This record gives sequence, structure tokens and C-alpha cells, in this order.
Amino acid sequence: MFCYEIKKVFARTGGKAALLLLALTLVIGCWMAADTYYVNENGDNEYGFTAVRKLRALQKEWSGALDEEKLRLAIEKITAIAATPQAQSQDVRENNIAFGWGQATYGIRKLLNDAFAVDFQTNDYYRAQSLTPDDAKNFYPNRVSLLKEWLADEQGGAYYRYSDAEKAYLIRQYETLATPFYYDYTDGWLRLFDWYPWIAMITVMVLGYLVSGIFAGEYQLRTDAVFFAARYGRDKAVAAKGWAGFTIVTGIYWIMVLLYSAFVLTWYGADGMACPVQATSYGWKCFYHITIGQEYAMEVFGGYVGCLFISGLVMFLSARGRSAVVAVLVPFVIIFLRSFLGQADSRIVGEIMGLWPDLLLQMHETLAYFNLYESGGKVVGAAPVLFVLYGVLTAALVPAIYNAYRK
Repeated sequence: MFCYEIKKVFARTGGKAALLLLALTLVIGCWMAADTYYVNENGDNEYGFTAVRKLRALQKEWSGALDEEKLRLAIEKITAIAATPQAQSQDVRENNIAFGWGQATYGIRKLLNDAFAVDFQTNDYYRAQSLTPDDAKNFYPNRVSLLKEWLADEQGGAYYRYSDAEKAYLIRQYETLATPFYYDYTDGWLRLFDWYPWIAMITVMVLGYLVSGIFAGEYQLRTDAVFFAARYGRDKAVAAKGWAGFTIVTGIYWIMVLLYSAFVLTWYGADGMACPVQATSYGWKCFYHITIGQEYAMEVFGGYVGCLFISGLVMFLSARGRSAVVAVLVPFVIIFLRSFLGQADSRIVGEIMGLWPDLLLQMHETLAYFNLYESGGKVVGAAPVLFVLYGVLTAALVPAIYNAYRK
């Protein structure tokens, strides 16, 4: 019965079309992730695997502890390039030549822009080239001081959004982060994180369509009377439907994620796994003490929990409501509702949206958000709460689906 239910899902024309859409999504995602370029000594852009190898070789020269000495050298190089006639020229090709000279320190330049920004929420691409080597000693202290200024500014929303305990928690997380950071080439991971949410969201919407008919199909085909009258129709057959649904979700999700990860990390390289997320401009403001490798684990397992929960909810509604039409809309509502309500000027709505299930599919962004929750004097970020909350809810959905259909 278990194998028969899986076969029914993919025997339909819609099931085959869904698999084709997933394959197309994977191809497009890999193609977009591989889109990068290297600027050669003539100011021309080079593309493809050779360009990636050249960029990697340049940036690997700066691998190691991002200490004051290395920061001083980076500032000296950035300011020297900015002072060249090529950098100051009005000619595009000349500017490209100057940009090519700075490709090796491009990642450090973005970190310097963040560390020496005018305020916590401002970023100026040209800030790094206005620094002096002596500014290097303020690189790490500035990260903490900018946060403190942002939280203490009564004209800003953060002052009123966070309680005193939450502000103290954020400052403590910033102050206790181990420094200097280990810095390395991390383009593979950053490219992977860029397009993973897009792949995960399309995957969960397709999965919602695939599993929506597993329970509702008996009613649509008018075979429910025969199904429930059978000897095992109200126990083993119902359980087989549920396990078939979760098996389809598990199999398809991990195939998509592992193939995408394998392609991107093979194309770019998996260097930088041991770097803290704060060693990249994307994660500079993150308050979680995790490495890029740990972020990847949270990304893929968070996506898996999200897919299980959303697909389980689809199956529960189709079993309860006897219709696949309403149930198949659930992933769309979950994914797009936050974009409509997330901007609402309400603390309660903001806290609810901070735990919305689609954030499990976008863990890279979730880790960048300052969504905090306080209970009994303890403060915790949204990421661990999301795992626990939807892990429990997914486990609760399994018996709920079974009981809703058999009755």
C-alpha cells in the first residue's frame, strides 16, 4: 500500500509535470549561483570555471587570522589603489582595471565598510578607502560601539523595540564573540546561501501540490466508501498514506538540496567552512556565535523541518477538508503572507512574523534578523525557537493526520 500510494502520486500527469518543474528549478538555481566574473589586467570580465579559480587564488592569499596587522595591510592596499589614476579616471575600462587590482581584498573591504560605517544601519562602499592604517585597531571595538549607539538612540526604533534585557543580551553576544576572526575565501558558501531560499520555496510549493491529493484523492474519485470498508482501510491503509507523503517530502527535499550543494561547492570550492559568519559582510551583524559550516547545517535542516511542517499541514487539511484545492494553497499563503504583514507597525505582529514557518526556508536571513524572545528573564534568538516550535508541531501533525482521516 505504501509503494502504491507513492506510485499514484507520480503516475498522474500533474505529478510528472511537478518533477519536471523541480528539475528546471534545480538547473536554473545552479546556473544563477554559478554566475560570477573575474576582472583581468586589461579591465575585461572573464567568466566560467577559470574565472572562479583565479578569484579563489587571489583571495586565498589573505586567509588566516584577521588581526590588526592584516587589516593594516588591507587598508594600505585599498587606499593605494584608490589613489591611482585608473581608480580616479572617468573611463570605465580604467576603473575596471583598478577594481581588478582590489579583487583580492574585496571581502575585507566590505568588512571595513561595515566596521567604520557612520552608523549601525548605514553602508558606504567608499568608506574603506578613506581610512588610515592606524584605524585598524578600532575594527573590532567599532562593531560593538555601533550596536550600542543604535540601541541607545531614542530617535530610532530599536530603542523602543527591545527591552533592557534584550539590549543587554545583544551587547553581550557582540562582546563575547571571539576575535580576531579567522578569514578565508567563502564565495562557495555565500553563493549557496544566496539561491538556496529560492530553491527551497519552490520545492515546498511543489511538494504541497504533490501531497495534497494523497488523502483527498479518495473523495475525488468516489472510492472513499470502498477504501474505508476494506479490512485495513481505517488503520494500516491510512498510515501508509501518511508515511508515503512524508517519504515523498523527505526524498525530494534532500535530492534537491544535496544536488544543489554539490554543484555549487564543487564549482566554487568549500573553503571557509570554519570561519565565523561574522567574517563575511552578510553575517557581520549576526549575534549568533556560529561558523559558516554550522550555518549551512542550520540552513538545510531548517529547510527540511519547514518542508515537513508545511507539507504535513497540507495533508492534514486535505484529510480534514476532503479537498486538495484549499490544501494546495497553504504553501503559497505561508510563504507570501509575511511579505504583506511583515511591514506592519505592530510589536505583536512583528513577533508573530518573526516565528513564521517560511523563515525556516530562509535561515540565512533569519540569522541576520534581530528577532528576540524573552521568557522568565531569559532571552533567546528566533532561530532555535523555530527549530523547537516547528519540530514539535510537525511531530504533532503525524497523529493528527491519521486521526483526521480514519474518522
